[in-house]
Amino acid sequence: MRGPRRIILIRHCESSGWEPDAPLTARGRRQAEDLADRLAALAVDALVSSPHVRARQSIEPFAAASGLDVRVDDRLVEKVLARHSIDGWRAAVRRSFSDPDWKLLGGESGSEAQRRGRAAVEAALSEAHGLCAVVTHGQLMTLVLRSIDARFGFHEWALLSNPDGYFVDQVAGDAWSVHRW
Repeated sequence: MRGPRRIILIRHCESSGWEPDAPLTARGRRQAEDLADRLAALAVDALVSSPHVRARQSIEPFAAASGLDVRVDDRLVEKVLARHSIDGWRAAVRRSFSDPDWKLLGGESGSEAQRRGRAAVEAALSEAHGLCAVVTHGQLMTLVLRSIDARFGFHEWALLSNPDGYFVDQVAGDAWSVHRW
């Protein structure tokens, strides 16, 4: 019988924008170096990242220092709020947390994003490793955490920092635990 499975779910470092190709800011690059130092103290032996530049750049210093390859998982991209920029995006994010099936034109619902994010996390958990670092985005991370603990929502998303992290342990069957790193 296999013991507890664990990942650390990480929100990317500070970026210059929300576009898929938006890089980290100078501050974000320093945060990525600090993140590498913090991860070095853990027994991380697998890395998975969103394909967005800001997520990959957040884990690259640790990958280089540890010699680990980063597996990219497209399911870890940020929740698509709408096809185009919208005014009042924060209110739309709030509504997407309060009504998980609501979505804007060209966007995805919280339920849809949560399913794909949870599938990516479960895939990372199913791999043979001790601790996998999974780098993603704030809304998606909060939705995945909400699938484990219903107390996560808009307020918890609004309190996230760049970077931020949560340990997620699957201890047995459907029993999970979550705690902030």
